[in-house]
Amino acid sequence: MEARASRLLELLGKKQLRLTDCMKRGLEKEGLRATPEGRISQADHPRALGCTLTHPWVTTDYSEALLELITPVCDSSAEALEWLEDLHRFVGMGLADDEVLWNNSMPCRLEGAGSVRIAEYGSSNLGRLKHVYRKGLEVRYGRIMQSIAGLHYNWSLTEDFWEVFAESQDSALQLRDFRSTEYFGLIRNFRRWSWLLMLLYGSSPAFDRSFLQGGADGFETLGQDTLFSPYATSLRMGDMGYKNDAQSGLFVCFNHLATYISTLYKATHTPHGPYEKLGIRNEEGYFQLNTNVLQIENEYYNNIRPKRVARPGEKPLQALHRDGVEYIEVRCLDINPFAPAGIDREQMAFMDLFLMHCLLTPSPLLNEVECRTVDVNFNRVVGQGRQPELRLERREGERTFDQSPQDWALEILDAMQPLAGQLDAESREVCYSEALAGVRERVSDFSRLPSQRVLDALSSGRSFVEWGLQGSQASAKQLASGNMLAERAERFAESVPVSWQAEAALRASDKTGFDEYLAAYMTA
Repeated sequence: MEARASRLLELLGKKQLRLTDCMKRGLEKEGLRATPEGRISQADHPRALGCTLTHPWVTTDYSEALLELITPVCDSSAEALEWLEDLHRFVGMGLADDEVLWNNSMPCRLEGAGSVRIAEYGSSNLGRLKHVYRKGLEVRYGRIMQSIAGLHYNWSLTEDFWEVFAESQDSALQLRDFRSTEYFGLIRNFRRWSWLLMLLYGSSPAFDRSFLQGGADGFETLGQDTLFSPYATSLRMGDMGYKNDAQSGLFVCFNHLATYISTLYKATHTPHGPYEKLGIRNEEGYFQLNTNVLQIENEYYNNIRPKRVARPGEKPLQALHRDGVEYIEVRCLDINPFAPAGIDREQMAFMDLFLMHCLLTPSPLLNEVECRTVDVNFNRVVGQGRQPELRLERREGERTFDQSPQDWALEILDAMQPLAGQLDAESREVCYSEALAGVRERVSDFSRLPSQRVLDALSSGRSFVEWGLQGSQASAKQLASGNMLAERAERFAESVPVSWQAEAALRASDKTGFDEYLAAYMTA
């Protein structure tokens, strides 16, 4: 174990603080509403689930059919997973009888771009802003790719932890600055090693033909309707995903909070020629918020983000500038189609272990060469992760060499073993060493990886839509058979009318027209 980690653990012990008690996590899981035929729903968001603009736990992402379930910040992985499962039960009761929540990252059957309805948020200025932002995403990326779903893992550490960590490192920084500095160290190591998460948890090597608007070059076929890439782990995170030419030339620096804010701020304030030619409105109204490279910070798509909860009317970068990083958001995880809620306890235990390892391991700054290297490695594993001859580029100081994903992965897992043992000694809920052992088995035997399991399931002759629909229905049935916590059920029931009342209050509080509101928001 690294010396800095040892000093931290020693001081935590003296202060009678458990490392396991210092971790907080929350989940955000997306999922399309699908019809009994496995097609994307064209129905409005169910009113029984509350108002998507103001409901605290159930909203929509890009599409009216793309639900997003959001847990609160939880003290344990068990609590977070129970929350997510109960949210699925709540949603299941609110869906139309013939709809199901699609439990895959790649979408169900689409009927062209028009079938991916842009989400509606009502007539308040804030609701219109969210809708126009999504219309801008259509302009920049098209609607089809906005039907892809994922799972976000939000992770943070308590204030007690940061005070002890700063003391253990003899830091002279203010606590908020020390916290942000260390979170960015975590992010840099995450970027170096995030290919490992794609290998372990990538679950989207195949998709329905309706997702492609053009030809199927570069993909193999299973039957008439299923396309796949034989060695891919997560096509969702590759070139098919949330990318365009404007973002491909965007460089955001993750070395310091100040450089992150400045480079991302520049992208949200730099006009992009093709968008300028389009303008921002036509005879039907606004179709993008502005003509900059990014309309707002949230448009920047990366595997991980530093975050802070924003105050009303505050932009994400303003919140970060105000008080530094509060938590990190992991954005590269596919929905696990073999887990009813899209993630399971073992994966959550490994995520906690992996993120803590990224934090406690020394993390040199990323230069431009290494930035390119981490992107190359990530993309190789996304597109070819199970290819036997695959090699990744590894940099150790000035030395560069190629290494197989298996060998490098096992080396990372070995380095995590002492930390897993420490967490096991403290844990009241999970066994981190068991999670690490399960991961090690899959690294050693690619047939056990979820991406290979998906392809094996499709080899029986079922199409992607047939298999996905059967799995989604089975997941819904399994979740429905469980019992929702009574107190949580009561909170869900109360949240629906409260969310509609909050939306009405927002409309009533609007003091200007949308033109003035948008202008003020963009110049803030």
